[in-house]
Amino acid sequence: MKEQAAGVEVIMVGAGTSGLATAACLSLQSIPYVILERENCYASIWKKYSYDRLRLHLAKQFCQLPHLPFPSSYPMFVSRAQFIEHLDHYVSHFNIGPSIRYQRSVESASYDEATNMWNVKASNLLSPGREIEEYYSGRFLVVASGETTNPFTPDIRGLCSFCSSATGTGEVIHSTQYKNGKPYGGKNVLVVGSGNSGMEIALDLANHAAKTSLVVRSPMVYLGVVLFKYVPFGWVDTLMVMLSRLVYGDLSKYGIPKPREGPFFMKAAYGKYPVIDAGTCEKIKSGQIQVINY
Repeated sequence: MKEQAAGVEVIMVGAGTSGLATAACLSLQSIPYVILERENCYASIWKKYSYDRLRLHLAKQFCQLPHLPFPSSYPMFVSRAQFIEHLDHYVSHFNIGPSIRYQRSVESASYDEATNMWNVKASNLLSPGREIEEYYSGRFLVVASGETTNPFTPDIRGLCSFCSSATGTGEVIHSTQYKNGKPYGGKNVLVVGSGNSGMEIALDLANHAAKTSLVVRSPMVYLGVVLFKYVPFGWVDTLMVMLSRLVYGDLSKYGIPKPREGPFFMKAAYGKYPVIDAGTCEKIKSGQIQVINY
């Protein structure tokens, strides 16, 4: 079944924070738009796929969306619950909700040079068992689907037998399924990955008395400050590595390799973000979290 939706000025793919911010700017200019969102809510990364203890890693003034700052009553580092509360207010304030089409999976987008219009095909997922294709046209297309949309679990030898009911009693989850460490108290838990999510989840598990191990493969820069606002960009990487060693000491004796490259080079070259430490390094030094090199 095919349905032709009314044409709009702007078609947006994704109702995450970037999509909502763009929608607010368009609303202020009275520019009509439609947002196609695959999930059944906006900001699904925050509402459905993040852990309870999550906080913004930068001060709130660096993370607020345009035209509506965080309330002055919010702390410097905004919690997950506060951020969701603010997003709900943001959507209501700019009347974004009526323009969002939930459970639409975008299948294709093409530009028609004859009409100077973008043509977008989306599947309507609201009616299971019925294949409904919807077609949208607009002068502009904004892709705001994010870079961490699709969770990835590597194919590790023995993983299936580990969690098979017939041969084992293990449990395997992705970080997007993790909420808090309460169910894991007293259990052996292996966290694979030492980025921001892995480090914070390991900390949360240790705080809930889980016997926590952390797999570290590559060197990372661990620091909790922002320098590039005050220091020439070319010096930032070198200073970040030096300060990381000054603040945290030599972490290699605990199993964490020394970084030789700065965070901005690592982001550009490998797509890796620097880790903002929230207390995990102290747990590693005290032996409450065991590091395993891979």
